[in-house]
Amino acid sequence: MLSLGSGGGKTAKPSFVSYVSPEEIKKKESNDDLKPHLLPGELVICEANTVVKYSREDSLQRGFYGKLICTNFKISFLSAEQLLDDVEQSYRNKLMGENDISLLCVDQIFGVYDDKKKPLLPGAIKNRIPEKLLLYCKDFRIFQFGLRYSKEEDARRLIRGIVHHCLNPTSLKCLFAFSYVGTAGGLKVGPGAAEEEPPTVMFETKVDWKMELDRTGGLLSNRVISINENYRISTRLPQFFAVPSSITDDDIKKYKGKGIPLWCWSHSSGCTLLKMAALPETDDGTSQMDKGWIDRLFHVLGETHPLNHTVRTEVLSTTLPTLQEIQASYSRFKQLFLMDNAADFWESDIKWLSMIENANWLEVIRQCLKKALDIVECLEHKNTSVVLVEENCSDLCCVIASLVQVIIDPHFRTITGFQSLIQKEWLMGCHCFLDRCNHLRSNDKEEPVFLLFLECIWQLLQQYPPAFEFTETYLTILSDSMYIPIFSTFLFNSPYQKDNTQMLGEDRGMLGRSLKLPTVWEWSVQFENSVQALFYNPLYVGKPKPGNVRRTQRIKPQRQMSLPSSPSYQSRPSPKKGFLREETDNLIKTFLGKKISKWTFTAEDPSADYRLFYENWCSKPVDHHGLLLPLHNGPALKLWGQRYLRWIPEVQILGGGSAIALNKACEIVDEIKNLQTKVSERMLRKHPCSPSTDIFASFQQSSRLSSTFPFGTLRRQSIKPRIPVSTNLSMSFGSMENLPDDEEELGLL
Repeated sequence: MLSLGSGGGKTAKPSFVSYVSPEEIKKKESNDDLKPHLLPGELVICEANTVVKYSREDSLQRGFYGKLICTNFKISFLSAEQLLDDVEQSYRNKLMGENDISLLCVDQIFGVYDDKKKPLLPGAIKNRIPEKLLLYCKDFRIFQFGLRYSKEEDARRLIRGIVHHCLNPTSLKCLFAFSYVGTAGGLKVGPGAAEEEPPTVMFETKVDWKMELDRTGGLLSNRVISINENYRISTRLPQFFAVPSSITDDDIKKYKGKGIPLWCWSHSSGCTLLKMAALPETDDGTSQMDKGWIDRLFHVLGETHPLNHTVRTEVLSTTLPTLQEIQASYSRFKQLFLMDNAADFWESDIKWLSMIENANWLEVIRQCLKKALDIVECLEHKNTSVVLVEENCSDLCCVIASLVQVIIDPHFRTITGFQSLIQKEWLMGCHCFLDRCNHLRSNDKEEPVFLLFLECIWQLLQQYPPAFEFTETYLTILSDSMYIPIFSTFLFNSPYQKDNTQMLGEDRGMLGRSLKLPTVWEWSVQFENSVQALFYNPLYVGKPKPGNVRRTQRIKPQRQMSLPSSPSYQSRPSPKKGFLREETDNLIKTFLGKKISKWTFTAEDPSADYRLFYENWCSKPVDHHGLLLPLHNGPALKLWGQRYLRWIPEVQILGGGSAIALNKACEIVDEIKNLQTKVSERMLRKHPCSPSTDIFASFQQSSRLSSTFPFGTLRRQSIKPRIPVSTNLSMSFGSMENLPDDEEELGLL
């Protein structure tokens, strides 16, 4: 371990070592022989020895020597040393270590020159190398590496390699997934290869769609079509999908999928949730909508609900934030959690709530939840079919359609159901994961549409924990997996691009074989079973048997980490700009405004009708296997602390937080099961097997549980806050003499 103090000399800085003892030199030399753990297909590009990795607690200036390596998959720090006060990480990823960073996970790279932080861009490293290298990650980790004792040529080559492979635009085929799958057994011979079928429905076959139509009762008014098999009609549609029965194959051929209502989900009352891309242009290419198709379209929409011909079109661009606004809001929001040291954190703590509100990210989440509620009211209360309209039908349509189904259908609150929903609405819905996640660095910033959906689901999970089979740990790991370039789930813009790219990956030596990239749902690629147990919510209430329905009391949402209730926050107007082109909006108003009126159900006072529906539901006990209406007012929205705050030591609560409460709940569940087992033994004279629900058992010996479990690691050194001088200390402690001096007073031991 290395304690870094101020050094002598003109160029020495407080954060660097001025003297290296013979013992430290031996430690540095022992790191030179370290070999990285490489995955199949992974190659070392560049490396540098005697690199110092700094700990975040800048007040103690702790760090240790090691080797920094850049491969075609990750950046990895290796060291023969280990901080004695470091605690073992709570969970292990087979692909990534604690000091590994996927190249796709790197968000920003900075170099420190004379205590000044400057961004490093491709081609910027010419003569002088920086004293420190800062890596800001998309999962909110921050790595600080000192390069002062590395060889200058090695350090220069390392920085150039890291900057080039992390920030330079590259082709899809250069991503590590294609190197990994070709050498890791990702090739399966022929169609009859032995392989367990995943429980997740992939919606890649006609049978999958028919099963879902049958499950929701949508077979009477909808049908599965295969006219786009091998992508003969459109590359922006999956090979198989469902449409209203009145839609003919000729309609789809003529308009190539645009203006065609695509089936999402069917309600038990007979109404349907549909989505549709922008209406098609005429055959002469004059950017005018085909009036004949518009007349036929509304006739088709009316036939989707034969009992009551009411249909509502919802143009999402007029009521929800634009893609650019979502991007800007998230960019402001994530900066609140990327802090280099503890002093910056405590400085920001003074104006924490105001900064969260100014970022506007929670407001974006609130608007999505509110829009989903509007759609749910139409389906559940008004028995009205809804058509979601968006320019490409692949961004906000995916968010709102998925949210509506989670709110209404309990099947999508299970792990397999939730994964199947993402396959159906996002993967088969042609969401552009490659572009939105900015994997190829084609834009300056990522567009977190899928993350916005996960945020909304997290809000629902916090409000109704027993209704979901999965935990927030599952959602957090799922968001992290977006930046691991191995899984096909988040690498492509459409099923066509995925299938076409995999075909290009074949060579002449692979005749009779197909290149199959793993999906993120194959969790065994990343985790052992003990870690996957963290995905399952022990408080989940399984669906009761018929005739034995038990209603539970509603769980009131707590207001921790929530925005203050204010009229300006709760009544903020929705933006009016949208994804659709301005001329398309005008045409929709011209044609749809006149034609849709006879199909749309209109209440005299829609807001009053909505309030009545919402208040009526809130007045009844919650059925966790029924309708779940999200609370969307300001105080009800929380901050996803596990995802955004897990790497900040100052917010960790030893022996506290939601993780500890969950652990206690698991102990109670286990105690109940043990009592049930004893009763069974006495009555039946046998010993039934009862699996334990204590998912924390395997970690309790190696780690002290904290509020950031299973991600955060606790250190035994003091992490008491460095409160700025300008802060009024009397608010918390009264005077400097009353400040806690040791770990026992801080509650760390």
